[in-house]
Amino acid sequence: MPTKEVMDSAKAKMDSVVENLEKEFSTIRAGQANPKVLDKIQVDYYGAMTQLNQLASISVSEARVLVIAPYDGSALKAIEKSIIASDIGINPNNDGTAIRLVFPQLTEERRKDLVKQVSKYGEEAKVGIRNVRRDAVDKFKAMKKKSEITEDDLKDCEKEIQKLTDKGIEKIDAVCKAKEKEIMTV
Repeated sequence: MPTKEVMDSAKAKMDSVVENLEKEFSTIRAGQANPKVLDKIQVDYYGAMTQLNQLASISVSEARVLVIAPYDGSALKAIEKSIIASDIGINPNNDGTAIRLVFPQLTEERRKDLVKQVSKYGEEAKVGIRNVRRDAVDKFKAMKKKSEITEDDLKDCEKEIQKLTDKGIEKIDAVCKAKEKEIMTV
């Protein structure tokens, strides 16, 4: 039955939206050192833009300190320059062999800004889920128009896709609530 394929595709896309949101949240720092905040940083390494995690080992030495040890010592300056140019807001300390990133305690104001950012990402993810629903409903209506499904089948499919949408939005709300709690915990 073609409606099952549309449902399965919509469910997979909705799950993907939630996964992408979780990945996005992993890059938001909440006071403690997390190597994932460096995932988006690209370094100009001999003319090629390269992911930072491919050029260096990144480890957490203390609760709020990340140590970046490049595999090639000559890349140290380029890594430092890329971190400064990034938007993570932490100044790197270069000791000649490694770079240390000390994460400051978050101020109340910064925590509130991060919570707003989390809410914004959550809303964008909800829009993504609703777009998936709209596309699926459009496919069902096209099937109805071609007489592949009946009016009753169309109504059932719309109810089913709405249930999937509601579940996806509940997941997003839960992920957002958990991240906000993590950020606001001092």
